[in-house]
Amino acid sequence: MSTEKSFKWRGVALGVGVTATLLVGTAFLLKDTLMQQMYSHMHSGQHMHGVDGTGHDEVNMPGLRGANASPEESAELAVMFRSFESITREVTDLPDGIRTVTRSSDEDVMDALVSHVVGMIGRVEQGDDPEIMIQSPTLDIFFARGDRIATEIDVTDEGIVVVQTSEDAEVVAALQQHAAEVTDMADRGMEAVHQAMMNRN
Repeated sequence: MSTEKSFKWRGVALGVGVTATLLVGTAFLLKDTLMQQMYSHMHSGQHMHGVDGTGHDEVNMPGLRGANASPEESAELAVMFRSFESITREVTDLPDGIRTVTRSSDEDVMDALVSHVVGMIGRVEQGDDPEIMIQSPTLDIFFARGDRIATEIDVTDEGIVVVQTSEDAEVVAALQQHAAEVTDMADRGMEAVHQAMMNRN
């Protein structure tokens, strides 16, 4: 990635940690009601699958849709999940937050990753939860207390570097937990999501 594409965003807002965050981010598991509906749906009829994800609809990825998410946001998540093996992450837990470095060897995936993270930062700043069906309950506190999180993002040759800090101990704990969840998704893709959903039921 060219350093000409580098930029820095500072503000009192959180990115879903890539974040995403992926995967991320989003990286996800939603509020109990929607999550249980999704879980029941995936475990009935032709949608049966195991912890390893066998039998899951990896083409349409319905779980990446959300009650308040745009088709473009869901498509970005699909790009990242389909090519999760191209993504690598480094996470450092700080006393008051996290520092993550996420990169992809695939330029299209990297573009989706950056767009996802920036978009989610805007959503958190506005308290605008996308309500993705498989998103993690860990994200709830971010949308509720986005004004307590300071985020700095750099997109450089190293990848997308996200530093998120807070004076709220509960938010710090959630940041660190979410960063670990996203790393798991970057390592294992949908298998990590399926396992997390099953562990919550």
